[in-house]
Amino acid sequence: MNTVQLQVTGMTCGHCVAAVTKALKSVPGTQDAQVDLASGRVTVQGSAAPEALVKAVADEGYGVTLKD
Repeated sequence: MNTVQLQVTGMTCGHCVAAVTKALKSVPGTQDAQVDLASGRVTVQGSAAPEALVKAVADEGYGVTLKD
């Protein structure tokens, strides 16, 4: 199982966290997604392609970058 770290901008509330979590969990291969509203850091576990995770979050209207 891989771990992917994302940095998400534009989240301001619990609804944002729920939207990002739902979007990430809809990507095939995602096992779990943990979203930290305060820092904007997201940890995704599973076999999902990082590019697909970034696209899923961007499609929800948030800024997103891959973290090393």
